[in-house]
Amino acid sequence: MTTSAGIEVFNPGEFNSERHFYPRTLNAQIHPQVASFFRMSQERLISRYCHLHPFVQQDVLREILSTPPRYFRWSGTDVFNVSTEDGVRQKLVVETNSCPSGQKSFPLLEEENEEGGYRRLLEQTFLPLMSKTLRKQGGEGEVVVLYDKNEMESSGYAQVLATLLDRPVLYVPCPVSDPHRHTTVRDRQLFVNYNGEELPVACGFRYVTQRPWTRLPFDLKTPLLNPIVACLAGGRNKTLAAKAYEAFNAKHRERGLEIRTPASFTNVRKAEVPLIVAQLGGKAVVKIPYLNAGQGIFTIVNDDELEAFMSQDYAYDAFIVQQLVGNFRWSSTTTQGKVFNIGTIPDKKSEIYVFDMRMMVSWQGDSCWRPVAMYARRAPLPMASELADGSESWSILGTNLSRKVGDEAWTTEPQRLLMFDRRDFAKLGLGMDDLIEAFVQSVMATLAIDDMARRLVKRGGGFRADLFRSLALDEKLAGEIMTSGENGTSGVHA
Repeated sequence: MTTSAGIEVFNPGEFNSERHFYPRTLNAQIHPQVASFFRMSQERLISRYCHLHPFVQQDVLREILSTPPRYFRWSGTDVFNVSTEDGVRQKLVVETNSCPSGQKSFPLLEEENEEGGYRRLLEQTFLPLMSKTLRKQGGEGEVVVLYDKNEMESSGYAQVLATLLDRPVLYVPCPVSDPHRHTTVRDRQLFVNYNGEELPVACGFRYVTQRPWTRLPFDLKTPLLNPIVACLAGGRNKTLAAKAYEAFNAKHRERGLEIRTPASFTNVRKAEVPLIVAQLGGKAVVKIPYLNAGQGIFTIVNDDELEAFMSQDYAYDAFIVQQLVGNFRWSSTTTQGKVFNIGTIPDKKSEIYVFDMRMMVSWQGDSCWRPVAMYARRAPLPMASELADGSESWSILGTNLSRKVGDEAWTTEPQRLLMFDRRDFAKLGLGMDDLIEAFVQSVMATLAIDDMARRLVKRGGGFRADLFRSLALDEKLAGEIMTSGENGTSGVHA
């Protein structure tokens, strides 16, 4: 590995497990039930799911799991394990992430494959997508991994990709503060500025996750996994994700399939938030729809937390307000009743913690959707039956491990990580049917967002800005979106 002005060059055969996995993961053994789930054939999975959901025809589910995406080929869905008031267990899709994390937290499926899910995703999803481009380029043009955070994981992809291609791969930072320090876009093609030269990029793997549309144009011709439209259509835009789920459910509900999500109100102005919170029984989650990694999320369970939210100024005009899922006694009340977080198995102190599960899936080859990696995260504090006056609900409900410690610096809290290994998995109270349900929900959510992405792209790759503005009523967001423009100049905004 060599470095030049912030860009690293990864060479074949230099993968170092210690750099790309948490120390705990290196010593973990995958839980047998999780390993069995990953090895389960599609037909067995379909048979089991339809046995438990008798209104779903096997051909219908087979069609869903075999539907190829056009843009959104790799996602990570955050899922709550919940129960209704009547004791019916469900999986609730909280959000779907484009270019998600997860590999550094997932134990090896096969001991002999030290590169784990990094290799699996690149071999089965990235390379089949880019093989035609790489053949056409005949070795010309750079292969790059673009990133803005999570160096442990993004660098793992760069290292494994170099080994698989048997050629150097450029590992290129794309910082928010200086978005074009290392990249240039000309005539909708991406170039990397390296050692005083502008090098054309043949294709790229993207781990730019913080408002990526501010650094890479929507209509870029250089193929990326995932393209920017996957983020705008819902992968990093909770407003459009909610609308995508609604459209999917309207089409598939009569076939017995439905993406289950918290009740959501989109395009909510700040002044309207108290009205929606009251409608949800005084308990709600307010989110800035375009941020991730735990940023811009406000859990509200009392007047003090509502007042604290209302007292601040925000960079965007529109919010999404969602049903709060906590303990039964203090979850949101909706027209469909309450759902509450089942939480972890009680520990030695009989304490139960809120957790969510990350299900990473991808479209593999030309055949079907498959799981790639999984992990869970618990909140810092246990879930109380009753909230004391003045309680800060985020410490009971917030599960994100990432924490921002500067303008562009991040740290993690891996002590709250719950891996799918022999030690942690039993703490979650999950079984095979829960994993199957979470997987199907994740695939449906990803396909819903992919369908929204198709609607946003004009023939020729242009951006349907009018449609986007009608769905996301936030001019500040619309002003951030880069397009290459008719004159081929990067930085022209939609």
